[in-house]
Amino acid sequence: MQTRVMTDLRAELDRVGVERFTAPDYAPGDVVHIVLFRFTDDTTPEQRREVEARFRLLQSEPYPRRGRYIVSIQAGEQASGEGADQGFELGVVMRFASEGDRNYYVGAPVQTDLEYFDRAHAAFKEFAGPFIAGVLVYDFVD
Repeated sequence: MQTRVMTDLRAELDRVGVERFTAPDYAPGDVVHIVLFRFTDDTTPEQRREVEARFRLLQSEPYPRRGRYIVSIQAGEQASGEGADQGFELGVVMRFASEGDRNYYVGAPVQTDLEYFDRAHAAFKEFAGPFIAGVLVYDFVD
């Protein structure tokens, strides 16, 4: 199911082109990217820690022609006692200085031009995929 936001982002990508859509100065602002993970039942505690550790490393990756562009990453295990976690076990909060940086980070499924997306993030998704039973992503501009 394609969401309204996904449709809007693809329309924007088509309108401005991938180079502009992923430029560091495209739609500046404090972009907050929240990711929640639910692990498979057979994921070990060590594998869970490795998923979190590799996610955190994305902030320190230097990117060709871009440098380090992720403003911050915070992550931790679910600790709420409210009973509303829906089984999500690890939360990550990332900040970007623009929607262009966020668009570059996300890459697929929004855009797939290899020159304009974070290959380290793509490699992380490939590594973490077998351990993930569910994921929820929510972005907003603060």
